[in-house]
Amino acid sequence: MRRFGILLAATVWVAPLLIAPAAAQEAAENPTPNLSHDRHRHHHNPPHGTVPPSDSRFFTTRSSQVVLPLPEEKDAFVFAVFGDRTGGPPKGVDILADAVRDVNLIEPDLVMTVGDLINGYNRQPEWMVQMREFKSIMNELLCPWFPVAGNHDVYWRPLDDPDKPFSEHDEDYEMHFGPLWYSFQHKRCNFIVLYSDEGNPETGEKNFSKPASQQISDEQFAFLQAALERGQASAHQFIFLHHPRWLGRGYGKDWKQRVHPLLKEAGNVTAVFAGHIHQMRYDPADGIEYVTLATVGGGQSGKLPEAGYLHQYHLVTVRPEQVAMAAFPVGEAMNVREITADLQQQMGSLASQQVAFDRPLPLTKTGCPPTTVTAVVSNPVDRPVDFTLTASSGDSRWRVTPDHVHGRLEPGERREMAFRISYSSPHLDEAFRGLEFVLDQDYLSETTRYMVPESWTPAPFELAFEPGKSTAPNRALAVDGENDSVAIDSSRLALPAGPFTAECWFKADRYGDRVGLLTKTEGSEFGLFASEGRLTGSVHLNGKYRAVKSPEPTPPGKWTHVALVRDETAVRLYVNGALADATAVDPAWQRTRNAFPLLIAADPGGNGAPMSFFDGLIDEVRISRGARYREAFEPERRLRSDETTLVLYNFDRTLGPFHLDTGSRGLHVTAEGGAELAEVQP
Repeated sequence: MRRFGILLAATVWVAPLLIAPAAAQEAAENPTPNLSHDRHRHHHNPPHGTVPPSDSRFFTTRSSQVVLPLPEEKDAFVFAVFGDRTGGPPKGVDILADAVRDVNLIEPDLVMTVGDLINGYNRQPEWMVQMREFKSIMNELLCPWFPVAGNHDVYWRPLDDPDKPFSEHDEDYEMHFGPLWYSFQHKRCNFIVLYSDEGNPETGEKNFSKPASQQISDEQFAFLQAALERGQASAHQFIFLHHPRWLGRGYGKDWKQRVHPLLKEAGNVTAVFAGHIHQMRYDPADGIEYVTLATVGGGQSGKLPEAGYLHQYHLVTVRPEQVAMAAFPVGEAMNVREITADLQQQMGSLASQQVAFDRPLPLTKTGCPPTTVTAVVSNPVDRPVDFTLTASSGDSRWRVTPDHVHGRLEPGERREMAFRISYSSPHLDEAFRGLEFVLDQDYLSETTRYMVPESWTPAPFELAFEPGKSTAPNRALAVDGENDSVAIDSSRLALPAGPFTAECWFKADRYGDRVGLLTKTEGSEFGLFASEGRLTGSVHLNGKYRAVKSPEPTPPGKWTHVALVRDETAVRLYVNGALADATAVDPAWQRTRNAFPLLIAADPGGNGAPMSFFDGLIDEVRISRGARYREAFEPERRLRSDETTLVLYNFDRTLGPFHLDTGSRGLHVTAEGGAELAEVQP
């Protein structure tokens, strides 16, 4: 074992690479050619101090020419600052509680507030209830917290109440929260709390819009002078109050004329924090950072969240020479210890589930007559789930009552919801769009509300009329090999156990390393692939894939029919009607099932989403019960539906966005990405 020797020289020698001079010069001038922005290069502070590695602090059993400098061992700490809690609905305490939860994950040394702790503007009995609620939530912090008084905390209402004290709620505040002004020391820093609602010294009127009520009293000014003197040797002094008096407005000029000069003279006042205006602002002056916070549950318009109108808290990192500040939206801190494999699996179950319906919508030539459909949402996980189910369509002629439903599902619970649905039009035209139900879910863990990606489930429909024989020319589904596919719902396909046939026509523009044609594979089920042009089929039976493969690759630009057949004794692959390969199977072997969709022109990934896309044309996709082919045959260019057909997509015409299924399931589907129909050239 050897220690890392101390390298006194800061220069690092690296063996020269054999790079052409022009390329080497270009790399030196632009070492980050893939970087599209330089936001990370705009620093507020200089780099942190470092020291060379020493035997006592650095250890390795490897040799290297690179010196890894170590951080200086100086005191540094983090504190948080909370903005206003009040001015919003009573449920704003939920946001405050979320901020407490966030900060407990970070564990700063302390938390400061900038006032407006309770809704206030009331008499003492109501004030006491709100005070207890706020303190109960804040006392869940793992670190100490320090209050600042705001107008909501001290203003009494009604003003003409004969029992109103001269100082309103000042005494209540000092009895239950703490002094109206105070200071304390922490790690060579001085924290000073001021009171910005003393009121008019003559009339006692508390009013943040009148300059006469917004002047610091002689008593508090003397305290501030003494507190600054006590912190003279501190690395930093931080000031906290509720009203950002430096903004002027109805605050008058007292701050700029009396207070700011005093802070400037102290020489080590680093930052002043306030709230009240419910938006973030930064107004530095004379080397002092004046910082205004938004809210942690207070009234919030949210009109420009990216510009500081949001629920947030500040984290301040203090070093002897400098201070870093960053704002974090409430609720964004993630609990590392909660992101377990089990949580991920349960979230995945929620994300993949579809809404179930008790019946399809009958679609006539003029739309859908008034029909009541029951939609079913379930909770398959072991934690409660909040959900919203919303009807949505790009066609405004749908009428759905109610248009959405909210609810909470306990573990294992299911909810049936009735929707009254209708659609009226003189005829089904090209503007027709189907109806979808959007499921939004939140997984409620012990400490966090996790938002599940929304899922869209098309409302099933059945044609209540005969579309008539198509006179359209033969067309096929054109896909681009990037993100185009068609998904067939597994639960509605309901492919029985035992023998089946999956087939299609295709013409590739090009092949990739892995290309799905007609697949449902993911350690289970079956699939047809055309990877690098080599046709393969597989069925997952008795715990493993039973695969068949064409002996030669299929060239691009050629129409080819392929069929995968599983019968009682074998899995067979037919290419253009000829048997290409076969493997024996036991009749008792069962197909391993999954709930993923059957994908056309792609292959499902681990979450069921399409990947491994096909590039070219796909036509005449048919899934059948039983072994349709047992010997060589002449494939029909346009396939037909019969008593064994489950689904058949001729891809010759659409009804709005739907590709019609002429099989027994009536499983009309939409294409994802930019897939569209293209005429098939003879």
